[in-house]
Amino acid sequence: MMAATMKDIAKKTGLGLATISSYLNGGNVREKNRIKIEAAIEELHFEVNEVARGLKTNRTKTIGVILPELNIAFCTQIITEVEDLLRNQGYATIICDCRSDEKREEEAVEFLLHRRVDGLIIMPSGKHGSYLKKFISAGKPVVLIDRELEEIECDCVLVDNESAVKDAVEKLILAGHTRIGIIIGPSDIYTAKRRYTGYCMAMEQAGLAVEERLIVRGDYTIEGGAAAMKKLVNKNPDMTAVFVSNCEMTMGAIIEINELGIKIPEQLSFVGFDNLEFAKANIPKLSIVTQPTKEIAGQVFELLLERLEGTDKQKKSQTVKLKTGFIEGKSVNVSGRKEWSSIY
Repeated sequence: MMAATMKDIAKKTGLGLATISSYLNGGNVREKNRIKIEAAIEELHFEVNEVARGLKTNRTKTIGVILPELNIAFCTQIITEVEDLLRNQGYATIICDCRSDEKREEEAVEFLLHRRVDGLIIMPSGKHGSYLKKFISAGKPVVLIDRELEEIECDCVLVDNESAVKDAVEKLILAGHTRIGIIIGPSDIYTAKRRYTGYCMAMEQAGLAVEERLIVRGDYTIEGGAAAMKKLVNKNPDMTAVFVSNCEMTMGAIIEINELGIKIPEQLSFVGFDNLEFAKANIPKLSIVTQPTKEIAGQVFELLLERLEGTDKQKKSQTVKLKTGFIEGKSVNVSGRKEWSSIY
């Protein structure tokens, strides 16, 4: 049995193809005609051929999403919210996990371009993203999350990373700490650069030296956070506080602190980044910087929809920068700590 067509619906209802096409594409039709068309669709088991419609309209109602890691809570919280917002507007999503591999990211962009997605949301793991130029040249909107890319002109949603870290480190300074270590991300990653700047700003404005031995770089993973914490402790027996600038590294640092038998906050004050559930589950409850994931998702959705359905598609690209929050826990001790006699 052959699938029903628009002509079959027209024959069944006595309506013109233009009226039926308008209904199927979300246009306005008279109420009595809508009732006729819907009855015919149900009786004939009519299904819209999305591939054929996409070829005709050059729109597939599909959005590509590229993430560095699907198992990062920050990524999944944003994309889950964005996907819900897009679905309510009739858009489907194709999600690609590039596992923080720039080559995989480039391949994902090519794949989504060939699948003719209408737009792209990407949290880039690469440094330049020159492979996005082909996508942008095709007139398809791109929205970056969390990181800017050199030489790429497109919309972007960020948080104010400098202020987030500056404010957090200042809280440690106000509590009387002067030997404050930091676990920061890779030097070539946008967020790591900005967060390192925030740390330096807080230290310098308080008249404290920025010492290399108090700075250890990790790789934005749990394992990297644990290794960085161990290195930081070994290099700085006089350190009284630490700030960890990423969610996964925060978890890794706490694991290593537990392994070393260091007591928070009696021996070491601690401020982490993101993952409210983990912060609450820890004993003591951690003080953490929080990122507004729902607000980020809303801004990403609005920017993308404006490009897809707005009248001014040549409008200059926008960068939206959002404020972070801070949740007070019980992981910061006022002024100093007991010696790590159990370790050394």
